[in-house]
Order: sequence, then C-alpha cells, then structure tokens
Amino acid sequence: MKKTAPKRIVVGITGASGARYGVRILQCLRERAIETHLIISRAGRQVIELETDYRVEEVEALASRTYNDSDLAAPVASGSYRTDGMMVVPCTMKTLSGVANSYAGNLIERAADVTLKEQRRLVLVVRETPLHKGHLRLMAMAADMGAQILPPIPAFYHRPATIEDLVDQTIGKILDAFEIDHDLFKPWGEKENP
Repeated sequence: MKKTAPKRIVVGITGASGARYGVRILQCLRERAIETHLIISRAGRQVIELETDYRVEEVEALASRTYNDSDLAAPVASGSYRTDGMMVVPCTMKTLSGVANSYAGNLIERAADVTLKEQRRLVLVVRETPLHKGHLRLMAMAADMGAQILPPIPAFYHRPATIEDLVDQTIGKILDAFEIDHDLFKPWGEKENP
C-alpha cells in the first residue's frame, strides 16, 4: 500500500542559531506543493535577519499561511484543525522546555502540544552545543511523549562540498521523518553510478 505524502504541515522557526534550516525546509516543502503554516518566534525573526540574507517577509512568503507567535486563537492551536504534523526548525532549548513540560506559553509551543496530544508527527530540530544534563533530560521527556529529536548533526558519507550540502543533508533527514521524497543527498550505500 502506497503512503500518501503529507498535505499540511506546521513549521515553527525559533531563535536558535540555524535559521537557514528553517528557510530551506520551507523552500523544499513549497517545491513539493505541501501546505505550510508558519510561526516564527520573536527571537527567530531576529536570527533570520542576523544569520541570513533573507528578510523575514521573504521567509514568510515561502509559507502558505503565517501566524503571530502570540496568537493562541490561531487554527493551529486547536486539535480540531487537522494537520499532518509539525516541525520546529531550528528549535531552541526554551521551546524544547515548553514542549517537554506541556507549557504552551506561545503559539509554537501550543501547536507542538496539540501535535503531541493528537498523536501527530512532531520533529524538533534542537540546536545547541554542548549539552548539559538538563538539555538531555528535556529531549528524553519530549521523545517519551512522541516527539522525534533531530539535531542538525552533519554527516559526511555523502561527501558534502558546501555548507548547502550540509544543510540539505539535515533537511533530507527531516523530509525522511515525514516520508516525503527528496534527492537532497545520497543515502548510505547508494552508488554514484548505478
């Protein structure tokens, strides 16, 4: 039985370093005609401006719909609004803490909590290093509730030559988590010339 690709995904971008991951996942989802509902935290807006050549408005234009992070009445704050899951790319430790402790202090945390309670896929691209025991505990708590923890840790078996190659490998792993086809990197064991 063939699985159908997701049609509607919530994307959160928080203030962790790595805003280009959030931008790139939106580009890839748009290329695949997947409806995206974007929430950018206040700190996420700052990091986009600091780390990328994009303006926040350009990033928002990549999404099907955008919401203010303080809008707890947005459709994605309710389990009755059907989605195929959510990804937080990148995810700060603060957001991870909110998710792990079911503290919905903003729309990103509330949408993530809804995603978990409705038993939908939640991928948290946690971006921090080094990690202390509290960070690890929060990751374990979120994983125990059903979240997938997917830190952007580079792999080298696909022989990356650019920063974009490294970013695309992580984006490919996120797409894999949602069972979305891509050709962003060659999987382990796949030969160059079949």
